[in-house]
Amino acid sequence: MKLKTLPYTIGASILLSASIAHAGNISIESWREDAAIWNDVIIPAFNAKHPDIKVTFVHTNATDYNDTLNKKLADGSAGDLITCRPFDDSLKLFQAGYLTDITELDGMGNFPNFAKAAWQTDNGAQSFCLPMASVIHGFFYNKTIFKELGLTPPKTNAEFYSALDKVKASGKYTPIAMGTNDKWEAATMGFQNIGPNYWKGEDGRLAVIDGDEKLNAPQYVKVFEQLAKWGPYMGEGYQTRTYNDAIAMFGDQKAAIYPAGSWDIAAFNTKLDLGVFMPPVENTDDECYISDHTDIGVGINAKSANKKDAETFLKWMTTGEFAAIYTNALPGFFSLSNHFIDVDDPTAKAMIAWRDTCDSTIRNSYQILNRGEPSLELEIWETSVGVINGTMTPKDAADRLQKGMDTWYKPGE
Repeated sequence: MKLKTLPYTIGASILLSASIAHAGNISIESWREDAAIWNDVIIPAFNAKHPDIKVTFVHTNATDYNDTLNKKLADGSAGDLITCRPFDDSLKLFQAGYLTDITELDGMGNFPNFAKAAWQTDNGAQSFCLPMASVIHGFFYNKTIFKELGLTPPKTNAEFYSALDKVKASGKYTPIAMGTNDKWEAATMGFQNIGPNYWKGEDGRLAVIDGDEKLNAPQYVKVFEQLAKWGPYMGEGYQTRTYNDAIAMFGDQKAAIYPAGSWDIAAFNTKLDLGVFMPPVENTDDECYISDHTDIGVGINAKSANKKDAETFLKWMTTGEFAAIYTNALPGFFSLSNHFIDVDDPTAKAMIAWRDTCDSTIRNSYQILNRGEPSLELEIWETSVGVINGTMTPKDAADRLQKGMDTWYKPGE
């Protein structure tokens, strides 16, 4: 590495950094516990084309990732590539000068606008992380139980509740494996799962951001009205049932249906004959919408000593090769690119196929609307739990969301 002549104190510092970071060596910061897949599958595939670039995957526990990454970025010890959480967490890093502007990166055109929005400035003018993967919401079901009880995957609300009634009447299984103890499940696998069919996906989400619609409008009350019906189907003690309890319950085949995020595919697909159906619509001919939530991106550390090699890796991540490898190595994490992917896992294949018939959207609390107090995300947790537990009416829940927004959010400002 050739350095310009600099004052001793600055030059010594850069020389020290240069002695640590060598051209051809890059590292990836991540909260994902996927080191084996990266080391055994993804990185070897990259090295088949770029053998001179050594790549190291660096894992930090998910709950510690933000704080640890911020400290590493501040002291200059962070890796060359940064795994990015969606929206504000990463936007703050870009605004602080820690992430490189990759708006003009070759291959960015391979991603749809809704995917790029998770890692762009509010006006969409600058991109700072490459969209990597999304997770899709729906409902898992036990095919063996459905066959035993003569059930078919429901498509409408009426069919959904008819199936739940039959499961409950059998006395052998709990209809819905979910609890309200951890709160986020009720919001994520409840409200955000079924909600897009009521607020019409991206149109409704953006209408709230623009101030054209309110969170206590009839469509939001209807979402809560649906959740209010779930409690009687969730079995005894659901109020203290945790996320892990619900996983064990469904995995042990004690329940027929599990409101799901695709990230849980791996927890079940070797334990039971797993099926999946999309969020039911009100009427058979209604348009369908799915929560196809932007979950993971990757950006370049603005202070990386190996930006060229980091950019080479990032460009490779825009290809169809990476999209197929990643999607199949991690069933339930779907490439956000426009590339056609031949998906191997049957449950993952069924879920990604919903993109062909339904419009994709993201969780409506993640972009812009979660920047004030009270937090919209946490308010959705509390209200979703409240209506399922029967301690809050659907209208009161919707009014609480809008009242909280009114205290701080002024559209267009």
